Amino acid sequence: MPEVIICLKIVIRHVQKAGSYMQKKQNDTKQWREFVSLLKLEKPPALLVSAVILLSLIETGAGLVVPLFTKKLVDLISEGGIQAGIIFLLAGTFILQTVSGGISYYMLTYIGERMVAGIREHLWRHILTLPISFFDQNQSGETMSRVTQDTNTIKTVITNHLVTFVSGIISIIGSVVILIMLDWKMTMIMLAIVPVSMLIIMPLGRKMYKVSRLTQDEMASLSGNLGRVLSEIRLVKAYNGENIEQEKGKQGIHQLFQYGLKEARIQAIVSPFMTTIMMVILVVLIGYGGVRVASGHLTAGTLVAIIIYMFQIVVPFSQIASFFTAFQKAMGATERINYLLGLQAENYKANEEAPANQDLSFSDVSFGYASGKEILKGISFSVPSNKTVALVGPSGGGKTTIFSLIKRFYKPSSGDIKLGGVSIQDIELSYWRRQIGYVSQESPVMSGTIKENICYGSTREVTLVEVQDAARSANALEFIVKLPNGFETEVGERGVKLSGGQRQRIAIARAILRDPQILLLDEATSNLDSESELLVQSAVKNLMAGRTTLIIAHRLSTVVEADRILVIENGIISGEGTHESLLQHHELYQKLARQQLKLRED
Repeated sequence: MPEVIICLKIVIRHVQKAGSYMQKKQNDTKQWREFVSLLKLEKPPALLVSAVILLSLIETGAGLVVPLFTKKLVDLISEGGIQAGIIFLLAGTFILQTVSGGISYYMLTYIGERMVAGIREHLWRHILTLPISFFDQNQSGETMSRVTQDTNTIKTVITNHLVTFVSGIISIIGSVVILIMLDWKMTMIMLAIVPVSMLIIMPLGRKMYKVSRLTQDEMASLSGNLGRVLSEIRLVKAYNGENIEQEKGKQGIHQLFQYGLKEARIQAIVSPFMTTIMMVILVVLIGYGGVRVASGHLTAGTLVAIIIYMFQIVVPFSQIASFFTAFQKAMGATERINYLLGLQAENYKANEEAPANQDLSFSDVSFGYASGKEILKGISFSVPSNKTVALVGPSGGGKTTIFSLIKRFYKPSSGDIKLGGVSIQDIELSYWRRQIGYVSQESPVMSGTIKENICYGSTREVTLVEVQDAARSANALEFIVKLPNGFETEVGERGVKLSGGQRQRIAIARAILRDPQILLLDEATSNLDSESELLVQSAVKNLMAGRTTLIIAHRLSTVVEADRILVIENGIISGEGTHESLLQHHELYQKLARQQLKLRED
């Protein structure tokens, strides 16, 4: 009985090993398929690829012929004679090899750059269509790393290794065939070392793959951290966060250092090993070949040719080993890029257009950013066309989330939002967002000129007169014309060269130029000095004229003239009506009004 159990254990162990081997083979095949499918995103012209292959074959063929001409030349010199034709043929072969190699290298680099540019463009286009939830969960620096570093890793494989891998195999096969024809005994001595080399190099290649994946992940994480810090550098300096961020960066850099050392340890084995192998073969060939030349069984020219062919086997063999190392790195990059490309993009394909002058309505809408944690709980309300509805209430109640749902940054977990009788989910997304103007408490301003910021997102050619009119309506023209370069003034990163009130008025001018059907104002006049607030309030009134408007405000003074006010707390609508009616009947609204009245009295 114990013997049976032992036999069963042995069988199970072998089955597990076989399963593991089959799984590895399937993974390798899958990786190749993913790599090839990624390259197909940007197909180079077939004629150009054929030309590169042809030139590479010519280069390889010329390299295979050189040792034969050298053999003939050495034998002629050893016999005391020389032929000018052989020298010319040898020189012509070198020229052909150099020219074909140079042209094929340039063309291959062009193909690689073009393919990677296509992959980057496709990836960047896809990233821009991903939903906001993706950007909530991923640092921008890590996403940038996918577009830059990972694609560069793939480019390295294409431009530096792919053709040398193919031509190297051809060179090895051709050299072996010619060597067998020249002297099969010395060829067998040379080839005996190949299986030993493979037994060492292949496991190291798998280790390199694991290390390179970890390196690329850590590089992306470091890029994400650096991007986070640099984008908020004023916060870092204002709160003396330099030491904290320095320590975080130091940890990431140290981790990259450790992975770099792991790669170096693998290379420290592979490179000297390959050099030693080459030297051993060279010593054996020279020693054994010298004896055979002395005995008359081999000519001096043949020995020279055999040594040259040895290098034409060893060098491509090293290149092939480098290819597999680079390819393992590219597999990790391919996996991450394909993961991004496989993410569901926002739906831009609906055909419905937004009906004009229709009510915007929420019907039993619920939503939560995380499963099981609802921010909105079955809310229903309507915003009549060309009317103003204000949302007030404590922070965290769900007011900004309502705006995010209207802009379709997220999709309700239940219920529906409609414009007239059409669900906004059925309206083509880019068309729908063109119908919305959004001005927030800290309206974003992009690096560039004031004119570029006012025109940002416009799908048509905008004249300077239109830009000026929009700036005038936003009460921004006066300060813009006083700037050194007027509308061509650079605003700096995130608009740091402008004041808060100026940024707000630029954002309002942008919304005016957009001429939206629906206007969303999120604390648009808060955190401003008195003068700026008056200017912004006046600009907002110009913007609101004739539009369906929703306003989020904590200061009730900014919404008392709204047609209707909704009190949002804990994800529900606890009250609605005019300012006067809520002041009489709604407890929370009364409390907010008393607090703000007291603050004004103080």
